[in-house]
Amino acid sequence: MVNQEGVREFKHKVLAKILPFFLVGIIRFLVFFVRFEFRISPKTLEKISKNEPFVVVFWHGELLLQPFLFQKYVREKKVWVLISKHFDGEIISNVVRYFGIGVLRGSSSKGGIRALYHAIKKIENGEYIAITPDGPRGPYHSVADGVVLLTQKTNVPVVVSRIFFSNAWEFKSWDKFRIPKPFSKAVFIIKEPLTLESLELEVARAFVKEKMEEDVCVF
Repeated sequence: MVNQEGVREFKHKVLAKILPFFLVGIIRFLVFFVRFEFRISPKTLEKISKNEPFVVVFWHGELLLQPFLFQKYVREKKVWVLISKHFDGEIISNVVRYFGIGVLRGSSSKGGIRALYHAIKKIENGEYIAITPDGPRGPYHSVADGVVLLTQKTNVPVVVSRIFFSNAWEFKSWDKFRIPKPFSKAVFIIKEPLTLESLELEVARAFVKEKMEEDVCVF
C-alpha cells in the first residue's frame, strides 16, 4: 500500500525546488514589461540614509514585486523576511533568496517564537525585517500580534509598503493575490514610520491595519 503522506511530501519537495525557477522567470518577465514608480516618505528615506532599522509590513497579496523595493533602497543592508513553515512558505523562501533577501521561517502556528527571537537579533544588528501581517493563511487584511510584539520589543517603527497596479490579474485566493499585466503601471507607496511603543496590543494592531488600508490616490 502506497504511503500517501510520503508521496505528498515527495511532491512538495520536488515542487519547492522547481516552482521557484519558474516564478523568478515570471517576475523578471513582468518587471521588463511593467512601469515602476516609487513614492517614498522623506522620513523613511531619512531613516534609511542614517542606517536606522525598522520593520516593513505589506499585505500577503502584494508580496510579488516587493523585493524590488528592497533592491532599490536598502541594497547596503540585509533584509530578512518572516515566512511560514507551510509548503507555500517554502516556495516563497526559495524565490526571495534569489533576490538576496534572507529568510526567517516561522508563523503563529509553528516556530513563531523562535523566528521572532531571531528577528529581534537581526534588528539589534541594524538590519531590516519584512512581515506580511495577514500571512500565511489570513484572514484577509488582518494584522497578527507578531508585528506589534516585534516593534515594541525592539523600539523600532513600522513602515507600511503598498503596491498598486493600473491593470492586474486577481486570484480567487484568500489573499486576493495580484499579478500586474504586461504594459501596466506599478506604484509603490512607502509611508512614514509609525511608532507603536506606547500602544496596547489591540490598539496597535488596529492602528497598523488602519494605516495599511488608508485610501491612496494613485492613478
